[in-house]
Amino acid sequence: MIRPCLLAVSLLALALPASAQEGEADVRRILEGTPLIDGHNDLPWALREGFGNDPHAVDLGTNLDATTALHTDIPRLRAGGVGGQFWSVYVPATLAPTEAARETFEQIDTVRRIVAAHPDTFELATTADDVVRIHGAGRIASLIGIEGGYSIDDSLGLLREFHQAGVRYMTLTHSKTTTWADSATDAPKWGGLSPFGETVVREMNRLGMLVDLSHVSEETMLAAMRVSEAPVIFSHSSARAVTNHTRNVPDSVLSQMAEDGGVVMVTFVPGFVSEANRRWGIDVQAEIERRGLDPSDMPALEAAMKPWTDAHPRPNATIDDVVAHIQHVREVAGVDHVGLGGDFDGVSALPTGVEGVDAYPRILAALMSAGWTEADIRKLAGENILRVMRAAEAVAASRAGERPSLATLATATMPD
Repeated sequence: MIRPCLLAVSLLALALPASAQEGEADVRRILEGTPLIDGHNDLPWALREGFGNDPHAVDLGTNLDATTALHTDIPRLRAGGVGGQFWSVYVPATLAPTEAARETFEQIDTVRRIVAAHPDTFELATTADDVVRIHGAGRIASLIGIEGGYSIDDSLGLLREFHQAGVRYMTLTHSKTTTWADSATDAPKWGGLSPFGETVVREMNRLGMLVDLSHVSEETMLAAMRVSEAPVIFSHSSARAVTNHTRNVPDSVLSQMAEDGGVVMVTFVPGFVSEANRRWGIDVQAEIERRGLDPSDMPALEAAMKPWTDAHPRPNATIDDVVAHIQHVREVAGVDHVGLGGDFDGVSALPTGVEGVDAYPRILAALMSAGWTEADIRKLAGENILRVMRAAEAVAASRAGERPSLATLATATMPD
């Protein structure tokens, strides 16, 4: 008997033009040999918010597209050819740092429980070789990334404990400027990184933890790239020259990626990939402020804003917008410095054609139609981020004899 989710995939294939079917078939063949590694997925937070933080409260083994708001489940991960996933252990920037640290450890536990609930599908990974091995065994390599440096509560000891718990990247900020790094979406305090911020980056290098610059200001991007001995990543950012959002990467930074060696993992957030969508978001925020509404009370906010949003519908972002950002990052940074970081389950809306984690073959087939070679697709899908992981691991190995830093927020100073 044909499973319902497989029947749906078959019916969708019949509806696609033959050229599109052939392109996606080529992509799936490529992804059999190269793991597609997504830089950022917020499923752990979606489980915390909607399902009591319980991976067993929803059946991830079935296609949930029609029954939940989730963008992620195992059938769609398989349909999308995902071979490696950085699971974000996000907690809000509004939390007190000590509370953020506690809840981040709880989110790490959530990732481990997701993996334990589906051992035939997922396996934890901490190295590039782990990812390749797990993908080769037919499972999805599960990596962990912290989304916000406030989670370490200004403690390098906590940073080391997070690394010991399996964390392999940390986004230096989220929406708020921290005590040591400037955010892209908050008032700057440090002109990039404070002395302690530079120390955090160096300790991440010593550990082999990737320095993630999504969410940080342009000054922080440049400072971190200057300080970091290992290549940096942007786990879920797009191109500012295409959509003028401060969360996106400006050309001034993209042009330095080849020298840095890092990778920009293009995200699919509508306001980051569509200029019309970005401008709509600004108009929404202005209307909220004009009315004096409380943005923290989401049910009341949505009810109060519904007449306005009905009269001013959100412009659609599309798969073409996503492709345009990938193309631009390639053109400015180079094909060796572009990757994919969808931000699935971290946003309320997605571009048309990119509604879930099954979208990757469509995106990659569109790029092949635009002239990308098989070698190019392999780099974008996973080879680039694997190279960066190996570079970070090599830096850590070269510093294996160093003692852990005992610097604190109060004692850190700029190097001579």
